[in-house]
Amino acid sequence: QVQLVESGGGSVQAGGSLRLSCAVSGYISRRYCVGWFRQAPGKEHEGVATFCTGGMTYYSDSVKGRFTISQDNTENTVYLQMNSLKPEDTAMYSCAADSSVWFRPLDPARYNYWGRGTQVTVSS
Repeated sequence: QVQLVESGGGSVQAGGSLRLSCAVSGYISRRYCVGWFRQAPGKEHEGVATFCTGGMTYYSDSVKGRFTISQDNTENTVYLQMNSLKPEDTAMYSCAADSSVWFRPLDPARYNYWGRGTQVTVSS
């Protein structure tokens, strides 16, 4: 059974940093991707960053240059380092994993395994 558990959310002032963690357990596939997604009230579910087996990474234009996604050596945890945070980054952040997402790695509709999410609030 695949499980994903997020941690690291919180409140921070604009310009600050947070690091989110996504602990992944259970077998997904030999090759798979883990992505971070966010949704703010009244806004669409948005792909933020994705890390795929082999080290490929993908970022949305809105976070490129500010956020970094990485995986630890055990391959059990995926991190999202968020720097230079802006009020518009405020959202519920969730991680998700799946194996058949290579052509659209930032599309949340392609992921079947999801965590419950962690709230990030950035004040101005």
